[in-house]
Amino acid sequence: MKWQGRRKSSNVKKGGSGKGGMAISGGGAIVLLIIYLLFGKLPADIGPVDPAPAEESQPSQNQEVFIDPKDQEGQVIYEQYANERDLEDFLSVVLADTETYWGEIFSQYGRTYKEPSLYLYSDTTNTGCGMASSNVGPFYCPSDEGIYIDLSFYKDLKANYGAEGDFALAYVLAHEVGHHVQKQLGVLDQVYDLQGQMSEEDFNKYLVRLELQADYLAGVFAHYTQENGYLEEGDFQEAMNAAAGVGDDRIQEKAWGRVIPDKFTHGTSQQRMTWFNRGYEYGDLDHGDTFSGEI
Repeated sequence: MKWQGRRKSSNVKKGGSGKGGMAISGGGAIVLLIIYLLFGKLPADIGPVDPAPAEESQPSQNQEVFIDPKDQEGQVIYEQYANERDLEDFLSVVLADTETYWGEIFSQYGRTYKEPSLYLYSDTTNTGCGMASSNVGPFYCPSDEGIYIDLSFYKDLKANYGAEGDFALAYVLAHEVGHHVQKQLGVLDQVYDLQGQMSEEDFNKYLVRLELQADYLAGVFAHYTQENGYLEEGDFQEAMNAAAGVGDDRIQEKAWGRVIPDKFTHGTSQQRMTWFNRGYEYGDLDHGDTFSGEI
């Protein structure tokens, strides 16, 4: 993706929001504020926010670091910092693009788009939905309208999900922004109002449709990126590989050695690729109804 030298978002922050709220605790309790995870798992280690102020954090990884060029170990550290600064800049440009595109799309429908915040953190962070750790993967917290990403996830995409390249990461961010769009449109509330009114198995079917719609919305982002001439050769396939890599069937097969459709919460690899491709093809809100008919 062509991103160097382009506008960066002013909504990128380090660490967490620090806001309080109720979060998923891993049980089957009624959920008031939901963390929507890319991988369809609700981690048990996320609990209520600690009201006490957080301890002083270590220097952020984008701060200037002075290293003796003869210090080979230090040079490795410097390269790591430089790489993370590139990832931060890249995600900032991608977020800026989503702000532009969704602002334009919402305007076409007579609506105003409210921009989300992107929080980049390491290891653990305090969110509006509770304490989160990097092992949960990227997620969207509707309480503070924030998207949370640990930059180490970029390596996981390649190592664990067979997806490499910068646009694989752009797909991940665009998917989480898709959840924010769903919140703006009232879709999230409509779906989660159904929880408690049906079995977990039946509710999971609605979660799948919710996630596939977020994939469609990520495809809409890719459509506009292509229209503006920012996609490079191979970018679209990188996103498709990422969508396939996080399909429920592929994740379950790798984790459990078998596939259990009743436990699906995000859709199969094929479904995720199909809806991302559909969003890329149409580039609008009119063709993203995943709640009617077959998926």
